[in-house]
Order: sequence, then C-alpha cells, then structure tokens
Amino acid sequence: MLHLIKLSVGPKDVAALAALQAERLKTAPPLRAWTRMFPKRIDEITDGGSIYWVVGGFVRVRQRILGMREEAWDDTTQCAALLLDPTLVLVEARPMKAFQGWRYLKPEEAPADVATGGPAPRGLDRLPPQLRRDLAELCLI
Repeated sequence: MLHLIKLSVGPKDVAALAALQAERLKTAPPLRAWTRMFPKRIDEITDGGSIYWVVGGFVRVRQRILGMREEAWDDTTQCAALLLDPTLVLVEARPMKAFQGWRYLKPEEAPADVATGGPAPRGLDRLPPQLRRDLAELCLI
C-alpha cells in the first residue's frame, strides 16, 4: 500500500474542502481530484491507499483512493483523475510547506487518524460546543 499527499488549492479549511467536494459529488459524480501527472505506482495506491490533503499549511485530512483513470481537462490536456471515497478522515495535524503536484507518502510516514467517537479527554466535555468544534477544526483536540 502507498499513499499520495497533495495540496488542497482553494479551500482554506477542512469545512470548505468538504463543501466543495459535496457539490462536485452532486453535480459530476463520481468524486474525483485531478492532477497533471499520472502516478506510476497505481497498483500500490489503489490497494488501500489514501490521498492526504494539505489544507492551510497543514496535513489535515485523508480520503481513500478507490481508483484512477485518464481524463482530459477542458483544454484537452491529458490528466489523471483520482477516484475518491467521499469520506474525509481527520488526521493529526502536521505542518507542510507548499509544493507542486503530488508526492508519494509511505504508510509509516503518514499522520495517524484522529480518533473520533470515543470518550472526550477529561474536561473537554465542559467546553462550549462551538469552542469544541473550533478546536477540533484546528486539530487541537
């Protein structure tokens, strides 16, 4: 298994990325992300790999890559379409400098998923709900 890491160009936070993808899924399914260069290690990536999104200077979320196919942009330039699971999985925030395109990401180098649904750490349940949401969005809890 192998992952990809890519900058989320446009959305400045995870909520904006989720809204953009929800709209794309409604208007032009299946959910895809496009990139100019076609990864050569397709079999490894589609064997359980994810795309890790850098949002606002931090690796913040990941999505399973379900497949890849060749497509063309409006100007007929060939590109790779990454077919994505619509579920965004929060990961431990990690700062990342800007780069172009995508990079391979080994599983052992990928940030861990943020545990959700379990008991809140001691005292967090006493915070106002909006503050908890804001802190979660910043990947601080």
